[in-house]
Amino acid sequence: MPRISFAAIRLVNFAVAVTALSLFTPFTTQAQDQQPAPQAQPVQVHLLPAPREAFMGGATGTLGHISVVVPGHDEQDLFAARDLEDAVKQMEKAQARAGHSEDSDAKSATAYRVTLLRSDAAAAKALLSHAGLKFDPAMESEGYAIVLELHEATIVGASGSGVFYGVQTFKQLLPLAGEPRVLPKGTIRDWPAMRYRGIDDDLSRGPFPTLEFQKHQIRVFASFKANIYSPYFEHTLLYPDHPLAAPPGSALTPAEAYELVEYARQYHVTIVPEQEAFGHLHHVLKYDIYQDAAETPHGYVIAPGQASTLPLIKDWFTQIAAEFPSPFIHIGADETFDLGRGRTQERVQQQGYGPVYMDFLKQIHDELAPLHRQLLFWGDIGDQNPESVSALPKDMIAVPWGYGAHEDFDKMIEPFAKAGIETWVAPGDSNWNEVYPAAKNAFWNIQGFIREGQKLGSTGALTTVWNDDGEGLFNLDWYSLMFGAVAAWQPGESNIATYQQNYGQDFNLDPSGKINDAEKELMAAHDALDGTNTGLNSDQVFWIDPWSAAGQMISAKVLPAAPEIRAHAEQAIILLGQARYANAELREPAALQAMDLGARRLDLIGMKFEMAQEMMSGYAQAVAGQHDKAQRDKVDNLLEEISSMNGQCQDLRDAYSAIKGEYSQVWLGENRPYWLNNVTVRYDLAIQMWQKRGDRFQQVMLLRWDGKDLPTPASLDLPGETR
Repeated sequence: MPRISFAAIRLVNFAVAVTALSLFTPFTTQAQDQQPAPQAQPVQVHLLPAPREAFMGGATGTLGHISVVVPGHDEQDLFAARDLEDAVKQMEKAQARAGHSEDSDAKSATAYRVTLLRSDAAAAKALLSHAGLKFDPAMESEGYAIVLELHEATIVGASGSGVFYGVQTFKQLLPLAGEPRVLPKGTIRDWPAMRYRGIDDDLSRGPFPTLEFQKHQIRVFASFKANIYSPYFEHTLLYPDHPLAAPPGSALTPAEAYELVEYARQYHVTIVPEQEAFGHLHHVLKYDIYQDAAETPHGYVIAPGQASTLPLIKDWFTQIAAEFPSPFIHIGADETFDLGRGRTQERVQQQGYGPVYMDFLKQIHDELAPLHRQLLFWGDIGDQNPESVSALPKDMIAVPWGYGAHEDFDKMIEPFAKAGIETWVAPGDSNWNEVYPAAKNAFWNIQGFIREGQKLGSTGALTTVWNDDGEGLFNLDWYSLMFGAVAAWQPGESNIATYQQNYGQDFNLDPSGKINDAEKELMAAHDALDGTNTGLNSDQVFWIDPWSAAGQMISAKVLPAAPEIRAHAEQAIILLGQARYANAELREPAALQAMDLGARRLDLIGMKFEMAQEMMSGYAQAVAGQHDKAQRDKVDNLLEEISSMNGQCQDLRDAYSAIKGEYSQVWLGENRPYWLNNVTVRYDLAIQMWQKRGDRFQQVMLLRWDGKDLPTPASLDLPGETR
């Protein structure tokens, strides 16, 4: 039999930058007791999160039918087995399209069995002993071990979640479309660095997901080993006894809450509801019936000390506790800027902002104590008034948050750690007010905050998504958001480059690398725009009229970078299209469409300022040359370039119209219709603006043909040419 080289590697503490680079390592196949596949090829390993320990060497023979067995018949493990079987079916379908089906490889294919065991089973103990693996106490809650052999694999966990997470890792080992139909051989031991690994999703500022999309979110979160989903509510959780504030068609009902909780339980995800109980309550307090509870008239902060305040909070959270069996409830309580500006002004002047704030938090804590839930609250007070933290009840959980790339994360955590208060850290996805999330900032923020949280004993990480301008689309967020789940599982500082290298394979099942490259192009486009230092978020730049006074100031800054912005955005569109058309089995097609939308919006930013400038310059030339007979054709061409069948006014109208259609499609693919009109009206206005401008220039051309002089630029609302 031919001798085939053997490669083995030990991967310990994958999250550390030096060793994490081995995460995508080609393993040369080997043959021992059977003939190798006719053309042995490297096995690519791409795991997110990276396991603590992995010994890998060689590969199986060509895989035939993959079966999954659960000797213990535990219901949770049977569910994990079904989840794995679904992934195997998807792999079979993708392989068949790529010409690597079980039938086509029948001559060399060998059946493969995957067994799910609990660590206390005799078979599991014997296997682990034979493989030289220990099931340490740190692995008991959520850890797992995998033994990958020539004809079978065994996944061992002490708990249902451990077995489930082992299955998620095994799913990422399955070959992608076009890859050799083999698995690596070796062993893996793994367990999380942080007990709670979650996503906080804003459901109160515009988009509200359908129940089916929330289930989809839960499946994806769980596949990256996140175990907390925290929907953020201000007024969009329906309270039957307080139904006024809940928008019709855009609020989670009790029946939906129950269904979502039961669904998430199967995936070992706990839903931790967040209902703001102090600030961010304008959409409740704008109703007159709640004015007695408001700090300021129709404001957004509840006033401590009012007779109606605590009973309202108790009513809300009593219902929440009945609907969500989580041991945790999040009460919000961030950004209470209006405190002391209305009903509590005298009290805050006498006692200080921090003491009044902390006293009300304690009142909420005591009022909700009969619910027997641990209360989370946003920890910005620790940064603003660290001296007040010691007064808080020690059974609360502080969630310090900050979204900068290089903030003093330790200073946000330390006031609570020193006071003996448990902390979860909350980095952000940097998606708010952006046409596509600012991934570079998000990666650095997530990496640094979770690293410091682990150093200072934080037990959880809650990566946040905010929709401040009401335009956020969750399918734009996955790239940087899932890094939060990965970094919370991995110990220490998680390596960004390794994550980027593996993301497309694990999230989209893309073996080509083009989705990874497209994400990097989008980052480069965003960086080029960010480097213009406009002082605006990209969404604001997207909507600003380039011929307005403010738009002209922005134009002067954006124009030099416009070619670079567009080059990266357009390359992202090309890469996405190539990947999608080459592989119909790519996972998360809706997220890929959202990426395309983000790229086209970035491209339109550059196009808008380029064309606006070209039209200004062209019209100035037309005015200057209108009486020169030698320039007659040139002037006509200049005007037609501004407005005609292929005019630039029409180009911008068409671009906003096309993006409106794609935006609406992406929105309705994940959200309920509510609020969509509040976004599309902005597209309608932009479309109308460029249509009207095109019409005006058409009228100018008719006047010229009738022998009239061209109007001055100012009379057409054209600014002077930007220098």
